[in-house]
Amino acid sequence: MRDNAKRRLSTGLLACLILAVLTGALTLWAMKAGSLNVTWRQLISGLFVSYDETVRIIYDLRFPRILIALLAGAALSASGLILQAVLKNPLADPGIIGISGGAGFAAALVTSFFPMLYFFRPIFACVGGLGAFLLIYTLAWKGSLNPVRILLVGVAIAAVFSGLTSILGGMNSSSGISLEVSGLSMRTWSDVRLLAVYSAVGLIPALVSAPACNLMALDDRTIRSLGTNADRLRALLSLMAVWLVSSATAVIGVVGFLALLAPHMGRKLVGGNHWVLTPFCILLGAFILLLADTLGRLIAAPYEVPASVIMSVVGGPCFVVLLRKGDKHLGLR
Repeated sequence: MRDNAKRRLSTGLLACLILAVLTGALTLWAMKAGSLNVTWRQLISGLFVSYDETVRIIYDLRFPRILIALLAGAALSASGLILQAVLKNPLADPGIIGISGGAGFAAALVTSFFPMLYFFRPIFACVGGLGAFLLIYTLAWKGSLNPVRILLVGVAIAAVFSGLTSILGGMNSSSGISLEVSGLSMRTWSDVRLLAVYSAVGLIPALVSAPACNLMALDDRTIRSLGTNADRLRALLSLMAVWLVSSATAVIGVVGFLALLAPHMGRKLVGGNHWVLTPFCILLGAFILLLADTLGRLIAAPYEVPASVIMSVVGGPCFVVLLRKGDKHLGLR
């Protein structure tokens, strides 16, 4: 059994390495793909040797959105993985159950009325996401927490926050609409620095929390028998997940289904051990969102299809498939 565990761990680490290489290759392709096309020699020369106006435009416009897509995809995927582990709910996606909506609304409020607090916007988004999280679970509580009830209440809360953000968008189109649709276009290096700081605060603990997520697979009585406070552990992990999705939402807006699909794909490919699953999902989320954004720039050029739209088109049918499978955790059999 120990040999099998070592073999699965080695296979998972190899899968992470392969995915990291694929993500690197996708990043290189995304650098060159688009209306402004340059050769590799021109790109390298323009970056490190002599000034090139075309390369400068690519550096200022294309590089920031690539890095933001990688960071935000990693944060969203890690958030979904942690929420699914904590809530023992395979449909625990922060976009579906309304956490992203609360975070986006709070960020839109700050941007609309307190633009001088721009750097602290993810903190306010986290407060909004945490408020939505508590509201959903308060309304869904009926003697116990049924996953389907959580899902339905979350959909309703998400719709409310979406409507409120739209109202803000009508009042101040420079804030609400950009948060509601897609924040990957027209991002700058200041956005990269903002997201890098706040996402790192969540991603590093997420990697370290792999043993805690594995522990969450046990029932609370067993966890307590091991000397761990299950409620405190659940609260800390939930706060970490809310922080991750809020930091991403504050910069790029609400992107649905990514936090749902990446953990499911990860479990199919590398298994349920979070020592391997967590880094794999972080890489997979980064890969998926960058791929969606790059395809969105190319499939309807010179127009752009937002990455959030592509994720909705792909994620919606996948969500229906997951529902129709009638997972035993959902009480749908």
